[in-house]
Amino acid sequence: MGKKIVIGADHAGFEVKEKIKHMLDELGVEYKDVGTASADSVDYPDFARQVAESVGTGEFEQGMLFCGSGTGMAISANKVRGVRAAVAWNADIARLAREHNNANVLAVPARFASEDEVTAIVKAWFEAEFEGGRHEGRVNKISEIENSSER
Repeated sequence: MGKKIVIGADHAGFEVKEKIKHMLDELGVEYKDVGTASADSVDYPDFARQVAESVGTGEFEQGMLFCGSGTGMAISANKVRGVRAAVAWNADIARLAREHNNANVLAVPARFASEDEVTAIVKAWFEAEFEGGRHEGRVNKISEIENSSER
């Protein structure tokens, strides 16, 4: 696949993350796992930040986050400059997040998607590319908001 990604999860997404690692290995996707390393309770912003900063600095092209709803991870990740994190609960949403929004971080709701759905979400994410065109101006406007806001 040629992509270099970073992945992370909290306790609610730990098991799903571990299963997705096997899928990434099969796809030949190079990845770095920043944790968590167990299902013991942790704070999701810690892992969202690690993934988002790795993507925001350009160290990794994309990131994937796994937690209960995906929402807290996405909110946290979107605080990092250069990150466009999207919660995807099905393959169509994942595909559209890449194609229309040039999302570079995927947040997967582990408690609300079956194993088959998660597999389809990740597969759709990797198969999709940013379409540009009419979407490019909109993504540029998102960057303008980001660059004009004080952080």
